Amino acid sequence: MQRYIVSNALVFLFVFLILISSGFTENWHQWRGPNNDGISQETDVPIQWSQTENVRWRLPLPGEAASTPIVWGDKIFLTSADGRELVLMCVSTKGEELWKRTLAQGNRTARGDEVNFAAPSPTTDGKHVWTFLGTGDLACYDFEGNQVWKTNLEGRYGKFNLYFIMSTTPLLYKDRLYISLIHSNAWLVLALDKMTGEEVWKHERESDARRESEQAYTSPILYRDAEREFLVVHGADYVTAHNLENGNEIWRCGGLNPLENYNGSFRLVASPVAKEGLIVVPSAKNGPVLGLDPSGTGNITDTEWQIWKLQDGTPDVPSPLIHDGLVYLCRERGTLICLDAKTGEELYEKRINRQLHRSSPVYANGYIYLTARNGIVNVVKAGREFEIVATNSIGETVAASPVIQDGTLYLRSYDALYAIGEKSEK
Repeated sequence: MQRYIVSNALVFLFVFLILISSGFTENWHQWRGPNNDGISQETDVPIQWSQTENVRWRLPLPGEAASTPIVWGDKIFLTSADGRELVLMCVSTKGEELWKRTLAQGNRTARGDEVNFAAPSPTTDGKHVWTFLGTGDLACYDFEGNQVWKTNLEGRYGKFNLYFIMSTTPLLYKDRLYISLIHSNAWLVLALDKMTGEEVWKHERESDARRESEQAYTSPILYRDAEREFLVVHGADYVTAHNLENGNEIWRCGGLNPLENYNGSFRLVASPVAKEGLIVVPSAKNGPVLGLDPSGTGNITDTEWQIWKLQDGTPDVPSPLIHDGLVYLCRERGTLICLDAKTGEELYEKRINRQLHRSSPVYANGYIYLTARNGIVNVVKAGREFEIVATNSIGETVAASPVIQDGTLYLRSYDALYAIGEKSEK
């Protein structure tokens, strides 16, 4: 028996070493990466590039979009405008377009060219890919480009009423898609069967928000630890936790838009981010940032479940990042704030540049990647001291967040998809 245990241990060690030596990586299968937090475990990621330097390939795209690509194995999926059409594209990791499918007709833009109907990002489980558009069209395709099912959530649940465009990205977990539809006609949280699109449950979320504050462009996230797992939904002046099985509300927290100084244009765009024992909740328009204990119940506003509160300085669009006991907040005009994750103490607030930032930050191999809308990516050393180690530019408009897989950084501009890394074949 002892010989059997030792033998199996050696086999496990052998397999582990093979995986390490072969560059085993996680798939970037959703908007914010393997764990929906912007963190990559890769250790061989480029920190310097230009439009030509360290660019493996550049694939021109048919139109603009703010959606972030996803990667599974040797396939990349992304949505895009293509004239008046909205399309799903499948691209190989060698930069070859494999197929393109039309999802909907009639693209629309808002805020100039900042956002269009191809704002939500796709998600995949390695066999199928799910896409959602600002038109309300939600569809499932297999990896060969065959449509499995399609529906329209605006048709099913009522017309979207927002100042701009519905931009929420669905969350895939196990056999369900979780979607939040928060706008002036409804505050809904949905769970749908991933293989049919049929409703599993619908939760009508309560709020006393008014005017534009009724609306949100955030995406739901998953909180998980050894004791609990639940959905986190952010919008209409509150962040709420929901039971995954039935949608029931576990807790809610307000205090983001105080009634005594109410802002009727306090629409929420940046999504929360979670690590074990902490959920960081941004707000809008230089409002507060909250650090919440996930184990609360009921109304946890201004209670012991609120671990800390940064009174102002929230990112308006980029979502926060948590790594190694630190919280990073990239404000929309190029200021990076670093906080202690346990206490909320501000460690630094430094100007990176004065450019508009719409992309969410990502982390890899000791560095934070911060992407401005004009295509400049600043690489900042992670840690309690501020240091810019590289400044890179592709000279094209970028609203999508960076993607990292297998030693390659994928950067999607309005014009093209870039694969950044050493040019030699891997």
